[in-house]
Amino acid sequence: MSARLHRVLHGLLALAIALAGLVALPTPSRAATPVCALACDTLDPSKAQRDTFPVPQVNLGGRILKLHVSDPDSMAWASIDNGVTGDAVWLDRSWDRGATWEGLLGKASIPGTWTGTRTLMYNLTDPVGHRRGWIRACGDAAGVTCTDWVYPKVCDGTYCDGADPATAAGDERPVPATTLFGRTISLHVDQKNGMAWGVIESGGAGDEIWLDRSWDTGATWPEGSSLGRTSVPSGKTSTRTAMFATRDPRGLMFGGAVRACGREASHQEGSCTAWVRPAPSRARAAADALVASYHTYEGWWRSSWWNSAVAVTSLIDFAERTGRHDYDWVIARTFEQNRGSFPPGARSSDAVEGHFISRAIDDAAWWGVAWLAAYDHTHERRYLDEAVTIATYVHQYWDTGTCGGGVWWDRERTYKNAVTNGLYLWLTTSLHRRISGDTVWGGRAATAATWYLNSGMINGSGLVNDGLTAGCRNNSQTVWSYNQGLAIGAFTQLWRSTGNAQYLDTARRLADAATTSAALTRDGVLTESCDTGGNACDDNQKQFKGIFMRHFADLADATGSATYRTYIKRQADSIWATDRDPLNRLGQRWAGTTPNQVDWRTQASALGALTAADGL
Repeated sequence: MSARLHRVLHGLLALAIALAGLVALPTPSRAATPVCALACDTLDPSKAQRDTFPVPQVNLGGRILKLHVSDPDSMAWASIDNGVTGDAVWLDRSWDRGATWEGLLGKASIPGTWTGTRTLMYNLTDPVGHRRGWIRACGDAAGVTCTDWVYPKVCDGTYCDGADPATAAGDERPVPATTLFGRTISLHVDQKNGMAWGVIESGGAGDEIWLDRSWDTGATWPEGSSLGRTSVPSGKTSTRTAMFATRDPRGLMFGGAVRACGREASHQEGSCTAWVRPAPSRARAAADALVASYHTYEGWWRSSWWNSAVAVTSLIDFAERTGRHDYDWVIARTFEQNRGSFPPGARSSDAVEGHFISRAIDDAAWWGVAWLAAYDHTHERRYLDEAVTIATYVHQYWDTGTCGGGVWWDRERTYKNAVTNGLYLWLTTSLHRRISGDTVWGGRAATAATWYLNSGMINGSGLVNDGLTAGCRNNSQTVWSYNQGLAIGAFTQLWRSTGNAQYLDTARRLADAATTSAALTRDGVLTESCDTGGNACDDNQKQFKGIFMRHFADLADATGSATYRTYIKRQADSIWATDRDPLNRLGQRWAGTTPNQVDWRTQASALGALTAADGL
């Protein structure tokens, strides 16, 4: 048979199969690039946490074709049974709702003497790449057929894609409508449930309305284009889409953005509103946007090691204060993926030597704070044990030979500063409060408190300067909000632990100084020195204010002070009114001045303020 005739016959066979309804002719698609979410493609199904069958199995000439899904892993695999040697099974995965797909994923054929086989596991979605996928199982047994796709609908809580807007808990228009040839195209949002729909008005028959959905703030929307596309019926002037979700918890996709788009019947061009993320509450909106920047596979927010510790702490505080468990998986993922060792440059410029420890003593301590927060939220002993390991490491750098005490900032013992000692004081007293019958950590906390109060780092105005000189005097360097906050939090914890009024008085004095001094508060809004004029804050400074708010809120809870609560509310109100865009991205300058900076660090910091205000 000639090669040309062979190609013709092969094409006719494929066409006959398609016409018989066995399988659609595939649209050409590039080869699959391995996807990593909680695990990477090609994981063995024996490691699946669950085995469910969300779509009906298919009978293929007596063979049984099944699609298997493990939702806790967000992965799927396929199997074929009752077959004969040479029967094959594989997965198709689509990133554009079935228009194209990566075919033959994990293709396996039944070997001799066997009657069945299965593929390896592949990811349902790609949260790192901001893509939500569909998957189906396909088999070839003298003919090709496939199961239905999973999951064509996004579900979040009790609502799923396609819900009727009449069931919405509210109807808000968070961004201005757009117009096109006299038509009005508007985006409508049920803020409480994170659902959205589009409406076209003042139109005519054939005009169209739809939603686009993006998982990367509108940069791309391969799966989400033309959701709910519908036309104005004859005799009408308006119509609306169904509702669509903006979070996909099952697919580990959070912080989805939507926009409404429309087209007038006699023209090809369309018009769209701005992109929007719903805001079920202020804190939840900030948390959703923060998690959208989380690197799911690596288990951190890329490029900043200690900042990731503070970010996960902010997320834990949000969960603890609101009672929500949406992001408990982030806590576990961060812990499991990062407690090992990493060479220089992988997580930090320094090597991470295991148990979140590196040469930077304060970096390790920040992770200790995170795991104590995780322990409080989950009650899992492993987090407390990790905090003890970290605090024990930090304690090795307590040195009475210089300045009479205090912890060194780095392993080279170059600097005794406020941040490291504030962290040590908070960790020691917090461990004492959590470990039944402890005397060791409580004794260390008392010693550290006495040293801190006598160190000179608190200046005459009640503000904490950055650290001590080589001669053990206050170095008069910048008053940063996080140093002030750590001291407030540490002395508040000491008061909770001991009942000693001196400690609570100190926390109040530090708080009052912070809220009344122009060094930290301007026009009632917490302001870093790098927030003013044309200044810019570095990646570390971007998170200082959120740390302050965490500990200031602890003091407000301890005292019940209306003044402190008013201050907290003032920060949250200013952030929400002046420092937020329609995608709920929150910047560095809580007063909304320019130039502003916005990234996941500023997001985590502002989340700390919004969480503190939750329930006030």
